[in-house]
Amino acid sequence: MRTLLIVMFGTVCCLGGCQSSKPDSAPPSAAAAPPAAAKASAPTGKPVIELVTSKGTIELELYPDKAPIGVKNMLSYLEKKHYDGTVFHRVIPNFMIQGGGFTADMMEKPTQPPIKNEAANGLINERGTLAYARRPMPDSATCQFFINLKHNVALDHRDDSPAGFGYAVFGKVTKGMEVVDAIAAVPTGPKGPHQNVPIDPVVIQTARLKSP
Repeated sequence: MRTLLIVMFGTVCCLGGCQSSKPDSAPPSAAAAPPAAAKASAPTGKPVIELVTSKGTIELELYPDKAPIGVKNMLSYLEKKHYDGTVFHRVIPNFMIQGGGFTADMMEKPTQPPIKNEAANGLINERGTLAYARRPMPDSATCQFFINLKHNVALDHRDDSPAGFGYAVFGKVTKGMEVVDAIAAVPTGPKGPHQNVPIDPVVIQTARLKSP
């Protein structure tokens, strides 16, 4: 069983499984005139994925311009329906929620080869951003991702050393941040060798590409 790690402020938080930050997007003003509202909701041309979870639906916009390798990797897993039936298996309030690698009975799913770490792309692990979990080696991310609950400065790229390389952001939550916060609030506990596992599984029922 592989264990993924996030090093935070000098301590190590184990992120069990295959792998793994985001700014909130403000909702359009209800008082806005129709033309302005239409303009505000215009498509960005970036891929949008829809995660339908047992706690609600989350939409994530991906950044192929900043993280082409990470986005291509995510889309490949989506095409294979890899994430259907996986869970958010590690939930730490005021830090992050992580999923995408385990089923509800904590069986690890097979993964594709690890990808190059794009943490030096200028994106930071702000609240609401989507990033890859990984093992201590920088280029070890596979399928697992996490969503940041705050700006986790310690996860940002600082330098090219293994300790300072950081965690690659490749998207952000555009709808459903309240669902992310609801997941962050669920009771957790140990399950086998894993810590911070939701007592009642939070399941990703489906994960699909919503728009190109």
